[in-house]
Amino acid sequence: MSNALATIADQVRERVKRDGVDLGGDHALAARYVHDEVRRYSERALGGSVPLLADETQAAKEIVATLTGFGPLQPFFDDDTIEEIWINSPDAVFIARNGVAELTGIGLSDGEVRDLVERMLQSSGRRVDLSSPFVDASLPDGSRLHVVIPDVTRKHWAVNVRKFSQRIRDLQRLVGLGSLTQQAAEFLRMCVLANQNILVSGATQSGKTTMLNALLAAARPSDRVVTVEETFELAAGTHDGVGMQCRQPSLEGTGEITLRRLIKEALRMRPDRLVVGEVREAESLDLLIALNSGLPGMSSIHANNARDALIKLSTLPLLAGRNIDSAFVVPTVASCIDIVVHCELGRNGRRRVVEIVAPSGQVTAGVIEASPIFALREGSLEATGGYPSRTIKFTNAGLDPASVLAGER
Repeated sequence: MSNALATIADQVRERVKRDGVDLGGDHALAARYVHDEVRRYSERALGGSVPLLADETQAAKEIVATLTGFGPLQPFFDDDTIEEIWINSPDAVFIARNGVAELTGIGLSDGEVRDLVERMLQSSGRRVDLSSPFVDASLPDGSRLHVVIPDVTRKHWAVNVRKFSQRIRDLQRLVGLGSLTQQAAEFLRMCVLANQNILVSGATQSGKTTMLNALLAAARPSDRVVTVEETFELAAGTHDGVGMQCRQPSLEGTGEITLRRLIKEALRMRPDRLVVGEVREAESLDLLIALNSGLPGMSSIHANNARDALIKLSTLPLLAGRNIDSAFVVPTVASCIDIVVHCELGRNGRRRVVEIVAPSGQVTAGVIEASPIFALREGSLEATGGYPSRTIKFTNAGLDPASVLAGER
């Protein structure tokens, strides 16, 4: 069967060369070419010159995927229940469904893995080679691709695709999935409308980017939102939005655009809200300086809990240089960050918010004071009875947190 598909695919490629067309951006044309060649092949098979196809429709789908999609991986891209795809080696292809990993039965060759990566990178303008053995890129559908090649890896190319999901686009959808309670969602929506600076924390795959996107969807449609990130994952929930991503250096080592540079450029673009996909290093200093100027913002950070997120955000700016010290950074974090939302990925694959805290703006013995607003109690996210101690932004927006937090607990 595989030999038959390869033969038909080669025939389609020959016809494409003769006709001088491009199937890459025209799925309908590719399907028509494949259908014609499958029909011709089947006619020859009836004469006994080649083996019969067991399922012509399935064969056509696989060939189209090989020519215009991502070959054997295309069914996983088409399956909305699958959220991540990764390749450890040609015979170890995994998927994640609802947060749970599964080993697929797909077997590839090293050459097929390289061909798939090259096809994925085609539209991004990015590259991976010995001089640049890592690559982060966005696929045309918004999915995020990460690749590492030998000799950084031991033997095989390591490929990871985090699929872009349109299933979760707002806070209400998170409520429906059980990741958030209705009361907590209303409180977070109020925080966004009050221009609170929000930090989303959690471990890898805990749903930080999904939460940022849901929070963005709660912004006013008139807000001008500028997002900056390493590779495109965020979607501004307003009509007036600009997204920017980093750029790798060229073969000559020039042209690199870092997250620090993007944050500085974003400030020149008249944003009503600045969103940084994730802070990992010295760009955290630039984010704090922007927030300290009165610009509302959001970002995500890797951390074990909400309080650790504040500690980490107080430490990362020190990487910016020797002239930066904690005497400046810690009070700045305390005064800039209004809300911390901590997300968690459970062993069963369930993603949920497990705590929401509000820094008071005060620092005691080098520790940022913060009050829990929502916390996990007996497996459920519940209001603690606490209130944000800083209410000026709520008041200026004509909002009252008590109208939400004073509800049934």
